[in-house]
Amino acid sequence: MTYDPTYQEGTSVAFPELAMKGMAPPEEVENGTDSDGLAAAGEQIDSRIALSERGVSGLYRGTSGDFQLELRVDVDGSRPMNRLSGDLFRVTGATTTYFGSFIVNSPTVTRTASSVTIEGLGEYTWSTIAPQVKVTMSPAAPATIQFSTTSGSPGSIYICPFVSSYFRSVQWEQDSVVDTVPFVSYNTGSLPQPPNSLSRELTVSKAYAEAGIGLQTAGLTNIVDTSASGTDTRWSASELHAAMVSNFSLWEDVPQWKVYLIVATSYERDDVRGIMYDQQGLQRQGCAVFYDAIQGTDAARQRAQLRTYVHELGHCFNLLHSWQKDLADPPAPLGPNGGLGDLSWMNYVQNYQPPPPAPGGEAAYWANFPFQFTDSEIIHLRHAFYRNITFGGNAFGVGAAEIDPEVVRDRTEDNSGLKLELRSKDVYAYGEPVVVEIKLSTTDLRGKRVHSYLHPDDEMVQIAIRKPSGSTVLYRPMIEHCVDEVKTITLTSEHPAIYDSAYIGYGREGQYFAETGHYQLRAIYIAQDGSRVVSPTLTLQVRSPYTATDEEVGELFMGDEQGQLLKLLGSDSEALKHGNEAFDLVLDKHSEHPLAVYARLVKGINAQRTFKKLAVDKVVKVREAKPRESVALLSSVVDDSTAEKGVDNITLNLAMRRLARAHKETGDLERAEATIDRMVEVFEHKQLKPYIVQQITADAEAEKAELNEA
Repeated sequence: MTYDPTYQEGTSVAFPELAMKGMAPPEEVENGTDSDGLAAAGEQIDSRIALSERGVSGLYRGTSGDFQLELRVDVDGSRPMNRLSGDLFRVTGATTTYFGSFIVNSPTVTRTASSVTIEGLGEYTWSTIAPQVKVTMSPAAPATIQFSTTSGSPGSIYICPFVSSYFRSVQWEQDSVVDTVPFVSYNTGSLPQPPNSLSRELTVSKAYAEAGIGLQTAGLTNIVDTSASGTDTRWSASELHAAMVSNFSLWEDVPQWKVYLIVATSYERDDVRGIMYDQQGLQRQGCAVFYDAIQGTDAARQRAQLRTYVHELGHCFNLLHSWQKDLADPPAPLGPNGGLGDLSWMNYVQNYQPPPPAPGGEAAYWANFPFQFTDSEIIHLRHAFYRNITFGGNAFGVGAAEIDPEVVRDRTEDNSGLKLELRSKDVYAYGEPVVVEIKLSTTDLRGKRVHSYLHPDDEMVQIAIRKPSGSTVLYRPMIEHCVDEVKTITLTSEHPAIYDSAYIGYGREGQYFAETGHYQLRAIYIAQDGSRVVSPTLTLQVRSPYTATDEEVGELFMGDEQGQLLKLLGSDSEALKHGNEAFDLVLDKHSEHPLAVYARLVKGINAQRTFKKLAVDKVVKVREAKPRESVALLSSVVDDSTAEKGVDNITLNLAMRRLARAHKETGDLERAEATIDRMVEVFEHKQLKPYIVQQITADAEAEKAELNEA
C-alpha cells in the first residue's frame, strides 16, 4: 500500500506514495539543528514577542509519523518573496531519505495582532492528493501546517517549531595556496555606490546572509604548500579537479549542504578569475578563485574579490549566469536586455548592458549595483526544490539537458552586423571526438567591435545539438569558466573574421554523440549589446562501425572518464585512472587505428607538462614533465594531421606548439624552433585566408621568442 505524506485518513501518520532512492538529506536534518549551529540559543527568536513585531519568516521543522518536514516561510522581514516552500524526508530507524519538495507561490497572508495565516495551492515534485497548504502561527507556539484536498478535506498536519531565521544553512570549506591571501571583507561605502544602497561591511557569508542563506566557514582555512612546484604557479583544470577530489574533507558522494572553495594562484588562461566544477560525482560541490587575477588591497580590488567569491559559490548553488537563466529547468525569465541588464552577483561586470540608450560596461555596473542577488535568484536560493539546489544534487542547470528548440530558431530580424558559422567534418567514426570550428565574421564592412569569446566553455556562445532520436540538448561545459575581462577585437574588411575550435563531444550530461546517425547543430553568439546571433544549421553524421576493431576502439573512447580526459587534455588524477587505461589499450592494441591520434594527443600534452597533485597533508606533490615521451607522441599526432588524417587545424596548431616546448625541455632548442617554422609552412600550404596566415606567423614569432627566454 502506498501513501501520500500530505494526506492521511483517520490517522496522523503518513507514508510516502512514491519512494525515492539514493538521496540523503543534509546533516542538519539528522541532528535537529542547522548544520552550522545557526539555530543555537542566540539565533532563536522569543516567540512571546508579538508576531507583528518579530515577523514569521524563517525555517521551521516538524514531524508527522515517519515524515520530517522542513518548512520555509518567506512573507516578511528582509526582501520577502511571498512564498512558502518545504522539503519532506522519511526517517526510518537511523536513516533519512529525501522524498520530495513543494512550493506555494503568491499565498494569501492574513494577519492579526496574535496570529498569521498563510494559505495557497502548492506545486509538488510528486503527485499529491492534498495540494492545498495552510500555515498558522501564534505567539509561544510552533507553526502548524495543514495540507488538504482542493475540495477542503483535511490531510496531514505537521507541528513545526522555529529553527532559524536562515532559510538554508551551509558549511563552506576553504583551502588557499601559499602566498595567496583569502578575501576577508569589503565596505560597500568605500567607493561610489547607488544612493539607495546601504553602506555596510560585507563578507562572503554576509552577502549570502542578506539572501537568507547561512554560510559558515567550516574550521580554519588550510594553507596548501606549493614549494615543490617551484615557479610553476598556474593550475590547469585537470590539476584543480584532482585537487578537489582528494582534498575536500567534508565531501561525500551524497547531496549535502557542504561546499568547497580553493584559492589558487592562477589559471592556465590569464582572463579566468574563477571556475565552478561539475564533474561526475562532484556536481556543484566545489569551485576555485584565482588570486593572481583578483589580488590587491585597494578598495576596487577588494570589491572585485567579493564579487568573484560570491559569483563562483553562486554557481555551486545552481545559479546560472544572468543571460542563461532561460536555459534552466524550470526556465527562469531573463532580466532586462536578455539578462545582460541584470544588476546581480551572477552577471559579468564587463557585460552589463541595460537596454539602450542607458550606458553599460564596468563603470555603469558598479555605479548601479546594490550588492545583492536579483529577486528570481533569491527565490531560487530560498525555495528551489531540494535536488535542484543542494550540492551534489542535480547537475548544473538540470534538468536543463533538453531545451526548447525555439531557443535556436532563426531571428525574425537581425541587424547585428554579424554572422556566426559552425564547421566540422561531414562524417565522424563511432567514438571519434567531435570537434567544431566556430567562425564569427562581420557583415558591416565599416567595422564591428566584438568580444572574442567564441569557445562554448566560456558560455558566450551556446551550441544546441539535435540528436538522431529527435531530442534537442544544449552543450554544457564540464567546467564553468568565469572570464571577468574585457577581450574585444574590431572586425574589418581586412580582418573580417575570428575563429575558435571546440571539442563538444563531452560535457555535463556525458557523451553527446553516443548514437549513430545524423545530428543537427546550431550556435548562438551573445553579443556585447545583447544581440543573439544564430548560426545556420550544421549537419554531421556519426557512422556505424565498419569492423569489429572500429567498434572496439569506439567503445574505448565512450566512457565518462575518457570524455573528461579529452576535455582536460589529459590528467594524472586517480579518479580518471580507468580512462587513461582505456587510452593505453588503444595505443598498445590498436596503434594504427585512425582514432589512436586522439589518445596520443591527450597523453602527449599531459606528458609535456608537470602535474601538481594536492595531497591530503595539504602539500603539493609534483610529477615532473616527460618531454621525450611527449615528443614521441606529439610528433606522431603532427605527422598524421599534416597528412590530413588527424586533428583539425586549430588543434594541430596547439599540438605543434606543445611539441616545440617538449623539444626545448629535452634541451633541443634548434628542433623546437624548427617545429614552429614548420607550423607556419604547414598552414601556408593549406591555402588559408591571408590574414589568418599573417596571424599564425605573428603568433609563431612570439612563440619562438618565448622559447628563447632563459
